[in-house]
Amino acid sequence: MFENLNDDNIMLYAAKCYDKPNAVMSEFEEDLNRILYLKRLLTKYYSTKILKDRLIMNHIVVLYNVFGVEAATRLLFYKLEEKDLDVVKPFLMFLNLLPEIVYGIRGTDVRTSEIKLDQEAIRCLRNLQKS
Repeated sequence: MFENLNDDNIMLYAAKCYDKPNAVMSEFEEDLNRILYLKRLLTKYYSTKILKDRLIMNHIVVLYNVFGVEAATRLLFYKLEEKDLDVVKPFLMFLNLLPEIVYGIRGTDVRTSEIKLDQEAIRCLRNLQKS
Protein backbone atom coordinates (compact mmCIF):
# COMPACT_ATOMS: atom_id res chain seq x y z
CA MET A 1 0.00 0.00 0.00
CA PHE A 2 2.89 2.37 0.71
CA GLU A 3 5.26 1.34 -2.06
CA ASN A 4 4.42 4.62 -3.77
CA LEU A 5 3.72 7.75 -1.74
CA ASN A 6 1.08 10.06 -3.18
CA ASP A 7 -1.47 12.61 -2.04
CA ASP A 8 -3.96 9.85 -1.18
CA ASN A 9 -1.75 7.88 1.22
CA ILE A 10 0.89 10.27 2.59
CA MET A 11 -0.94 11.07 5.85
CA LEU A 12 -1.77 7.43 6.54
CA TYR A 13 1.87 6.49 5.90
CA ALA A 14 3.08 9.22 8.27
CA ALA A 15 0.64 8.11 10.98
CA LYS A 16 1.63 4.45 10.56
CA CYS A 17 5.33 5.26 10.92
CA TYR A 18 4.93 7.71 13.80
CA ASP A 19 6.79 6.22 16.76
CA LYS A 20 5.74 8.15 19.81
CA PRO A 21 3.66 6.07 22.24
CA ASN A 22 0.77 7.83 23.92
CA ALA A 23 1.02 10.84 21.61
CA VAL A 24 -2.10 12.83 20.86
CA MET A 25 -3.10 14.04 17.42
CA SER A 26 -1.79 17.55 18.04
CA GLU A 27 1.71 16.18 18.78
CA PHE A 28 1.64 14.16 15.58
CA GLU A 29 0.61 17.21 13.57
CA GLU A 30 3.26 19.35 15.26
CA ASP A 31 5.98 16.82 14.44
CA LEU A 32 4.78 16.46 10.85
CA ASN A 33 4.73 20.25 10.52
CA ARG A 34 8.47 20.28 11.11
CA ILE A 35 8.77 19.66 7.38
CA LEU A 36 6.82 22.87 6.77
CA TYR A 37 9.12 24.69 9.20
CA LEU A 38 12.07 23.37 7.21
CA LYS A 39 10.49 24.67 4.01
CA ARG A 40 10.07 28.10 5.59
CA LEU A 41 13.68 28.14 6.76
CA LEU A 42 14.83 27.20 3.27
CA THR A 43 12.64 29.85 1.64
CA LYS A 44 14.13 32.43 3.98
CA TYR A 45 17.62 31.15 3.13
CA TYR A 46 16.98 31.64 -0.59
CA SER A 47 15.96 35.26 -0.05
CA THR A 48 18.47 36.30 2.66
CA LYS A 49 21.38 33.92 1.96
CA ILE A 50 21.52 33.23 5.72
CA LEU A 51 21.31 29.52 6.54
CA LYS A 52 20.09 28.68 10.03
CA ASP A 53 22.01 25.43 10.09
CA ARG A 54 21.46 24.50 13.73
CA LEU A 55 17.71 25.01 13.51
CA ILE A 56 17.55 22.95 10.32
CA MET A 57 19.62 20.25 12.01
CA ASN A 58 17.29 20.21 15.04
CA HIS A 59 14.17 19.80 12.90
CA ILE A 60 15.77 16.98 10.92
CA VAL A 61 16.91 15.15 14.06
CA VAL A 62 13.43 15.34 15.63
CA LEU A 63 11.81 14.10 12.40
CA TYR A 64 14.12 11.10 12.27
CA ASN A 65 13.59 10.37 15.96
CA VAL A 66 9.80 10.24 15.73
CA PHE A 67 9.31 8.77 12.25
CA GLY A 68 12.35 6.53 11.86
CA VAL A 69 15.03 6.67 9.21
CA GLU A 70 13.22 5.30 6.16
CA ALA A 71 9.92 7.05 6.81
CA ALA A 72 11.46 10.43 7.65
CA THR A 73 13.56 10.28 4.49
CA ARG A 74 10.56 9.40 2.33
CA LEU A 75 8.44 12.12 3.95
CA LEU A 76 11.14 14.74 3.37
CA PHE A 77 11.62 13.74 -0.25
CA TYR A 78 7.87 13.75 -0.81
CA LYS A 79 7.19 17.12 0.80
CA LEU A 80 10.27 19.12 -0.25
CA GLU A 81 11.02 20.53 -3.67
CA GLU A 82 14.13 19.55 -5.61
CA LYS A 83 15.92 22.84 -4.82
CA ASP A 84 15.21 22.22 -1.12
CA LEU A 85 16.78 18.79 -1.34
CA ASP A 86 20.00 20.41 -2.59
CA VAL A 87 20.27 22.11 0.82
CA VAL A 88 18.95 19.23 2.93
CA LYS A 89 21.17 16.58 1.30
CA PRO A 90 24.40 17.78 3.01
CA PHE A 91 22.63 17.65 6.39
CA LEU A 92 21.48 14.08 5.77
CA MET A 93 24.99 13.14 4.65
CA PHE A 94 26.46 14.78 7.75
CA LEU A 95 24.10 12.72 9.94
CA ASN A 96 24.78 9.57 7.87
CA LEU A 97 21.07 9.27 7.03
CA LEU A 98 21.10 9.57 3.24
CA PRO A 99 20.32 6.36 1.33
CA GLU A 100 21.46 5.78 -2.24
CA ILE A 101 17.85 5.51 -3.44
CA VAL A 102 14.61 6.82 -1.93
CA TYR A 103 11.88 4.51 -3.15
CA GLY A 104 8.34 5.33 -4.21
CA ILE A 105 8.07 9.10 -4.33
CA ARG A 106 5.18 10.02 -6.65
CA GLY A 107 5.78 6.97 -8.80
CA THR A 108 9.55 7.25 -9.11
CA ASP A 109 12.64 6.23 -7.21
CA VAL A 110 15.00 9.11 -6.42
CA ARG A 111 18.72 8.50 -6.82
CA THR A 112 20.32 10.74 -4.22
CA SER A 113 23.60 10.87 -6.15
CA GLU A 114 21.78 12.98 -8.76
CA ILE A 115 20.89 15.69 -6.23
CA LYS A 116 23.22 18.66 -6.15
CA LEU A 117 24.96 19.84 -2.99
CA ASP A 118 24.43 23.37 -1.73
CA GLN A 119 27.87 24.85 -1.06
CA GLU A 120 26.71 27.16 1.74
CA ALA A 121 25.19 24.19 3.58
CA ILE A 122 28.47 22.32 3.24
CA ARG A 123 30.41 25.33 4.57
CA CYS A 124 28.06 25.68 7.57
CA LEU A 125 28.32 21.98 8.38
CA ARG A 126 32.12 22.09 8.21
CA ASN A 127 32.08 24.98 10.67
CA LEU A 128 29.63 23.08 12.87
CA GLN A 129 31.91 20.05 12.84
CA LYS A 130 34.88 22.18 13.92
CA SER A 131 33.05 23.65 16.93
